[in-house]
Amino acid sequence: MRNIAYSHVDVFSQSPFGGNSLPVFPDAPDLSAEQMLRITQEMRHFEAIFLQPTDQPGTVRARIFDLFGELPFAGHPVIGAAAVLHERSGMDGARSWQFQLPGKTVEITTDVTAGSYSGLLDQGAPEFLGSIDDVARVAAAFNLAADDLAPDLPPEVVSTGLRYLIVPVRPGALARARISRDITELVQGAGAEFAVLLDEAAVEVRHWNNDGIIEDVATGSAAGTIGAYRLRHGLVRGGDTFILNQGQYTGRPSTLRVQPEGDANHVETVKVGGDVAFVGHGVIEALP
Repeated sequence: MRNIAYSHVDVFSQSPFGGNSLPVFPDAPDLSAEQMLRITQEMRHFEAIFLQPTDQPGTVRARIFDLFGELPFAGHPVIGAAAVLHERSGMDGARSWQFQLPGKTVEITTDVTAGSYSGLLDQGAPEFLGSIDDVARVAAAFNLAADDLAPDLPPEVVSTGLRYLIVPVRPGALARARISRDITELVQGAGAEFAVLLDEAAVEVRHWNNDGIIEDVATGSAAGTIGAYRLRHGLVRGGDTFILNQGQYTGRPSTLRVQPEGDANHVETVKVGGDVAFVGHGVIEALP
């Protein structure tokens, strides 16, 4: 086998060792899903992304894995991978890319910033999949009381590629929240795959794996659903960009830029972006 090169980047951070870390394999050979999963697990980042070129300039095939399996979509891997492609191109100015994921194709633009790169991912039109009335059960899933939830904003399932149960909470509740028992049954019963807590006053979120063992640093896919939710509920104007905060409770504060477009009656699309810092490069010399 030939060596497989990868780049280590941090997404949603201007500086290395902040944001959400990611290994990007920009020219991956034909690997099985099991091999890509094993490589991802070996590297111990939250996710890894594997790219293959196509015969269309600026278009790549992409597969994303977390520590448990393949994901149909994720935000920070696509943004980080596009920055790696831009750096490898050696070109200044803005670039546009298409990523062909197993279930959808997404578009992203990248640009050169002061000493680094930035990316803006168009996640497409969101789906609003219903709300939940049993707020006491939802609150208890995060070791919160029912009155810790925001009284004027409903828990609602939204998707821009992954289905999130958005749970708005009162100020201060994020610091107390935790998952002590697996919430898979709850989120699946609501028609979601994951859950994300939103403190609207601070425009800040927290997100864990459903078993509560791992807290994510910066969740690009969830940020898209938050943008859609905020526009639908009149918390932001269409076309405006807002800063979404995440990661302070993991010791890696991250900044996500979110731009929903349309209006409360029709959210046309949501774009999510941020800075990408380069940490290093490496080579895989053996395959599982």
